[in-house]
Amino acid sequence: MSTIEKALAKQKRVAQKAAEVNVTEPINITKEAPAPVVNIDKEIINLNGKRLNERGFIYSPDSTHHIQEEFRHIKRKLLNNAFGLAAKTLHNSNLIMVTSSNPNEGKTYIAINLALSIALEQDKTVLLVDADVLRPSLHRELEFESKKGLLEYLLAEVPSISDIIYSTNIDNLKLIPAGKPHHLTNELLASERMEKLAVELASRYPDRIVIFDCPPILGVTETPVLSDLVGQAVVVVEESKTKTDDVKRAVSQLNEDMAVGLVMNKTIRSKKDVYGYYGYGYGKKHQ
Repeated sequence: MSTIEKALAKQKRVAQKAAEVNVTEPINITKEAPAPVVNIDKEIINLNGKRLNERGFIYSPDSTHHIQEEFRHIKRKLLNNAFGLAAKTLHNSNLIMVTSSNPNEGKTYIAINLALSIALEQDKTVLLVDADVLRPSLHRELEFESKKGLLEYLLAEVPSISDIIYSTNIDNLKLIPAGKPHHLTNELLASERMEKLAVELASRYPDRIVIFDCPPILGVTETPVLSDLVGQAVVVVEESKTKTDDVKRAVSQLNEDMAVGLVMNKTIRSKKDVYGYYGYGYGKKHQ
């Protein structure tokens, strides 16, 4: 073999080794690739139990509030309608709106205590939604900083419902705040995205009670629209203040196929007291 042939043969062997290295090289790169980034869970909303008890809310099973038994009576009817035989006749029976005829009748107080009372159930979870986007008060009453919530979802600023559902330090209780103010708040409540939210909450979590703290009925056209999305309504009535005609007019605007109950609030015994359910039944048949 000539010197030239030997040189060409050596060059060929070197090229073959280089090719083998290039084939295996991508495998080494893959093995050394960085691990995927893991998303960090949203912060937990910590509620001050002592403050809640002091301000008339039911925080724990050991609460000494005399209203606790009355809320047991109210929630039992709601749970029976949500998961009992009546559930077959109601649309989205586990979705409940809490409202009133007019502002300042105590609906948010009732909504919060209902949620806290249901959270004490061993086999149920509850999601409390601040749907009163015109006058949001859930964060103020429960004393936590306002966060992204319902309005951000309705504006499609967050991609998923799970982005606005916050866990709390109370077992079985989750929250959706109202979110930032927006000039189209009323229209957003009546939007297709709101309807999608209701359907998803009802179907994805069929064993969960969802309570919407809604705007008053009279003067807010979107509240009756919301009644088409839920299966039950709790209408709060302030004793010695709410006019009977207002209650009748308000209830007449709700979906006639839903279950409707009245709660007497702010009775003469106490400014923060409840006398249970009155006239509970199905829509206009039980006014």
